[in-house]
Amino acid sequence: MIHHLRIKNFKGWRDSGDIRLAPLTLLFGTNSAGKTSIPHLLLMLRQTLESTDRKRVLHLGDKSTLVDLGTYEDVIFQHNLEDSLQFELGWAGASPVIVEDPLSDFRLSASDLQFSVEIRADRHRQPRVEQFSYTVSSGDRTLVAGMQRGSTDGQYKLVIEGYETVRRQGRPRPLPPPYHFHGFPDEAIASYQNTAFVADLALRLQELMKSVYHVGPLREYPDRTYLWSGEQHQHVGQRGERAVEAILAAKDRTFNFKAKQPLKPLDHFVAERMKQMGLIHSFEVRPIAKGRKEYEVLLRTRPNLPQVKLTDVGFGVSQVLPVIVESFSTPPRSIVIFEQPEIHLHPKVQADLADLFIDAIHARENGRARNIQFIVESHSEHFLRRLQRRIAEEALTPDEFALYFVHTDAAEARIETLDVDMFGNIRNWPESFFGDEMADLVARTDAQAKRMKSDEAK
Repeated sequence: MIHHLRIKNFKGWRDSGDIRLAPLTLLFGTNSAGKTSIPHLLLMLRQTLESTDRKRVLHLGDKSTLVDLGTYEDVIFQHNLEDSLQFELGWAGASPVIVEDPLSDFRLSASDLQFSVEIRADRHRQPRVEQFSYTVSSGDRTLVAGMQRGSTDGQYKLVIEGYETVRRQGRPRPLPPPYHFHGFPDEAIASYQNTAFVADLALRLQELMKSVYHVGPLREYPDRTYLWSGEQHQHVGQRGERAVEAILAAKDRTFNFKAKQPLKPLDHFVAERMKQMGLIHSFEVRPIAKGRKEYEVLLRTRPNLPQVKLTDVGFGVSQVLPVIVESFSTPPRSIVIFEQPEIHLHPKVQADLADLFIDAIHARENGRARNIQFIVESHSEHFLRRLQRRIAEEALTPDEFALYFVHTDAAEARIETLDVDMFGNIRNWPESFFGDEMADLVARTDAQAKRMKSDEAK
């Protein structure tokens, strides 16, 4: 789970400052203010680490990737290639990193890691790593391991602090460049007797980025039938196109929200949630015939009505289905990014999404906490109001949520932490972001009085 992030000179951000990320992190803000750039950075890092070209520092995207950000010049703040792109993130791993020196009694074990990198444009206007580092701390002991490019000769060297490295015999040689933006070349291990641990640091970052999933704002139209031949999908896809396959793949997984509660399969959870939202009365995924790979989704919208296919009910049902499924189908310790999950949903269902995410961060799978993290970009007042209510009702603790408002100031993206008290009140909510209800009420009352007066005069 990522617990903090900082971005410098990326898209509309000169410097985001430290952003605390919680199990449920919400980003509100005006259009084109820069809030989408925060999740897009994480998606860019994931697709870079999935690239087979280890020399590619950043994979900025194409038609087949999670996100397409254009050229390196496009992602630099105000397109100024003289500036360096920097980002830093800290996270808690599923298991501790253990550093043991085979040549001494040095030993360090820590679950929290931090990574930072500085990237600049080379003479071809392409990204090049200037330096990167991993920081591992435990008690009063801190180890920093990374690489740095020489300012004069352009050669890379291994930089390790808080740990004594021992070179192998032979003539020292410069190290080749890092792979991608984060990885130590094989020579960083082969040239030393006790640096094998650096490979584990890079692997931990790769595992973190592999756990990032994304569901965009535009979900696919439903199909009349779905083909599933046993693939173990745990992600609904960026457009929700694999939601039904994810339900079928989860048939052996069971969930609950508290210890000692009955464990239920995912399709039961989906049916119950949509029923609670007032969207349906029943929900079923079944093969069209015995032994077939084609499946259909059948719903009953009211108790006394016949079953119909997903394509034959309101569009909102098919739009909320991937959001519900994704909240439980992704593997434990996933980081799930939702962009505007409330699109095409009526106000009550938008509010119910807050309860969905609260339940999902508390969910347990096969008796164990799932430890899921959500980063949600939203424009929904109904979503926020329900969340405020649950905070007042103590359904969320202060360390389980983080609320932010993103806006533009002097051509820069700015992020402001929303100050929420124990009663769910937001002390610093931007005026009129959701419209001015009182002004609309006064204006409507004035208009009504004028029309009544005009009618009387006639």
